[in-house]
Amino acid sequence: MHTLYRVVNFNIEEDYILWVEFDDGSSQVIDFEPVLAGEVYGPLNDLDLFNQVRLDPESDNLIWPNDAEFDPADLHDWPEVAQEFEEWAKSLELTDIR
Repeated sequence: MHTLYRVVNFNIEEDYILWVEFDDGSSQVIDFEPVLAGEVYGPLNDLDLFNQVRLDPESDNLIWPNDAEFDPADLHDWPEVAQEFEEWAKSLELTDIR
């Protein structure tokens, strides 16, 4: 079981990079580009779609028009989980090549 966090604010900093603020007052700057793979996250490689991210008031989370979202706890703890997400994305790319 992990701590539940709510996203309270965000800003698009650069292409595929968001600043995300959480209800505990902490924030992360997250580069999503290395993890945009697969059926759900892959379409977010389209920068126009990625930039349509919004804060969903019902779930207190970031969500995209294709219903892609990341667990707020993962966003909060991004430095600890980023490598796992990147390895997952790379494994999908290798599968697509075959």
